[in-house]
Amino acid sequence: MAKKKSFSLRTMVAVMVSAVVLLVLLLLYIIFRNQIIPQTRQALEDKAITIARTIALIPLVSEGLSEGDSKRIQDYTSRIARRNDIMFVVVTDMKGIRYSHPDVSLVGLPFAGGGQEVSLHGGESISEGAGPLGRSLRAFVPVYNNRGHQVGVVIAGLSLERVERLVRLNEWTIIAILVSGALLGAGGAFILGGQIKRMVFGMEPEDISKLLQERSAMLESTREGIIAVDQEARITILNREAQRLLKGAGMGGPALNRQIAEYWPELRLERVLAQGEEIRDQELELGDSSLLVNSLPVRVNGQIVGAIATFRDETELTVLAEKLSGISVYADALRSGAHEYMNKLHVIMGMTHMGLYDELQQYILGTVSNYQKEIGSITRQIKDPVMAGFLLGKLSRAREAGIELLLTEDSYLPEPADAQVIHELITIAGNLLDNALETLGAFRGQDGKRVELAFQYEEGRLLCEVSDNGPGVPAHLKEKIFIQGFSSKGEHRGIGLYLVKKSVDKLNGHIELAAGCGTGAHFIVDVPYAVKDEADLWAVHCQYRSCRSGLCRPELSHLL
Repeated sequence: MAKKKSFSLRTMVAVMVSAVVLLVLLLLYIIFRNQIIPQTRQALEDKAITIARTIALIPLVSEGLSEGDSKRIQDYTSRIARRNDIMFVVVTDMKGIRYSHPDVSLVGLPFAGGGQEVSLHGGESISEGAGPLGRSLRAFVPVYNNRGHQVGVVIAGLSLERVERLVRLNEWTIIAILVSGALLGAGGAFILGGQIKRMVFGMEPEDISKLLQERSAMLESTREGIIAVDQEARITILNREAQRLLKGAGMGGPALNRQIAEYWPELRLERVLAQGEEIRDQELELGDSSLLVNSLPVRVNGQIVGAIATFRDETELTVLAEKLSGISVYADALRSGAHEYMNKLHVIMGMTHMGLYDELQQYILGTVSNYQKEIGSITRQIKDPVMAGFLLGKLSRAREAGIELLLTEDSYLPEPADAQVIHELITIAGNLLDNALETLGAFRGQDGKRVELAFQYEEGRLLCEVSDNGPGVPAHLKEKIFIQGFSSKGEHRGIGLYLVKKSVDKLNGHIELAAGCGTGAHFIVDVPYAVKDEADLWAVHCQYRSCRSGLCRPELSHLL
């Protein structure tokens, strides 16, 4: 199907504005033609009748009519006609005999052209007529003597050709003005269309409509809450996810066009507007939710015209991060295990080629025995399968790096009542172990590199200790190592211990860097810990303690 042809934005604006201008000008033309042109004719009529009235009041005219003296009247009216630029001034007596006329030969003859009937009876009138001088517009005014008796009529005439010429001149003046206005309006509309198109970045109406629909769909489909304000800090955008999060925190009701400082003061978007600085990874408590917020100013041509904040429930981010970290842990464990057992397969292949079958049998038995012993030891001491799998992966990684990773013999970690606690413990133990392994891996000139991990549970609390025999932490850095972004290992580091401290705080626990007697770092974490089954815990714990003391019965030793 062919796409429907559409006009450009500039063309549409120019046509629409021009049409409006032309319509207005057409209305003005109709108004002017119906009022100004008649007013022009009326003004000429008023001029003629005014001149006639003025002459009728002159004593010279009434006396001349009474005395039959036409010469003085002829001289006077001739001067009046010349000075007032009119076609003629004629004075007649009550019988219609002319006492004055522009053509002297017509003086004394009856007035031709008619129309004086009303004025001969004391009235004033205006009419058109044709006479010796041509077609004219005539004003008739009676003349009275000093006794109040009518003695004649004054007729002032204007050429109709001149009247019509003035009317046409005014009409064309109006048309010229309107045409000029139309041209200016069309030119202004064209310029305005171009300016509007530049303001919308050269986009056409279809592009603007499509962009608006895409923007609306994007705002409503995103999983992050979005709130935007204008230059006056009034809320202009609040997408569906933002409404859901804010409503869940008890902040329902209309928000658009409200001041952000009134609606959500903790967001501090007015500060972003005033200072033009971004606020990254801001943690805000809103009701029972913890939100992670990023705020930044909106600039157009270098000027701040608003600000926007995006936020998401930190719990959702934590769950997602835990899933990713779990996958990372398992992938790391598989990689380390695959690398370790690939080396063992190479040994087996070499011994097979050499025919050392007895030695090969002993090697395989020893390998299997060590692996089962390692797994058995961890599963006896670590009752949570996620943590057990995590530690097996760390053991493989430590062996790969040539570092001995030990789980102390008296360690014991029961299964928690809340599985979420294990994720936080994995974050704590994992980052502490990674720091220790990385530090020892970079520590040259030392043999017997060793990292020890211990879990101690007692009466609702759990101690987790991680220590190594590396260089340790300098005393002047002990107060800074838990600050986000701080690291002595270079840029873009300093996240691990910050996450440890954050997880410890989330569990309402405590962490400290112990002084220790020798070299190395010794971290102690103390957190509340609720177990899944207290009765089973006590039975197994007693068996484990007794077995460690050599007091357990042989028939129960396989359980431990």
